[in-house]
Amino acid sequence: MISLRHVSRLYPSPGGEVHALRDVSLEIAPHSFCAVTGPSGCGKSTLLNLLGGLDQPSSGQITVDGLPLHTADENALTAYRRERLGIIFQFFNLLPAMTAVENVELPLLLRGDRAKEARARAGEMLELVGLTPRADAFPHQMSGGEMQRAAVARALVHRPSLLLADEPTGNLDSANAARVLELFQKIASQRLATLIMVTHSPEAAAAAERQIPMMDGRLSS
Repeated sequence: MISLRHVSRLYPSPGGEVHALRDVSLEIAPHSFCAVTGPSGCGKSTLLNLLGGLDQPSSGQITVDGLPLHTADENALTAYRRERLGIIFQFFNLLPAMTAVENVELPLLLRGDRAKEARARAGEMLELVGLTPRADAFPHQMSGGEMQRAAVARALVHRPSLLLADEPTGNLDSANAARVLELFQKIASQRLATLIMVTHSPEAAAAAERQIPMMDGRLSS
């Protein structure tokens, strides 16, 4: 369960405080697929950063799977990001000198898993996202949709409980965007992770089980 209670985030600026989030209270059930929507500057990215433990609220409480992010120290936040969190970016962030399977297994190797076990797990994730035939392809040999699916496999490889997706279809054509959204629905239906997606796209948001609209730093009905 993800719980936010009266969360606000203020940033100082020469013209006065900027209210990125204003008194946001929200609960998200485990293994659900939610889309956070709204115009630029409404607080979507701030919310994602707070849930990722990359920023902390000015006031309020954020709890993810029993961990209070608002009071956690840096060691606890580092462990949270390493073990419980997967992040999917708009521009894929694959390493160009590595193949798809090498990109996917990298998080496991960095945390000290044995090479054979990491490769086997990476293979499982590539099969899940439909990229087994492209395991040895480099990013420059892959389509945008294939690169995004490889990025999804990499985000899932360490079995996180929470996936955060930042405009994951924003750099894809409609056909590849649809494939990625179908994959997100599959992740939720198989209870592999809770998935929270920030998007400007009404079509992408419609694929989610729940839409969370925002406006001016607040939840919008």
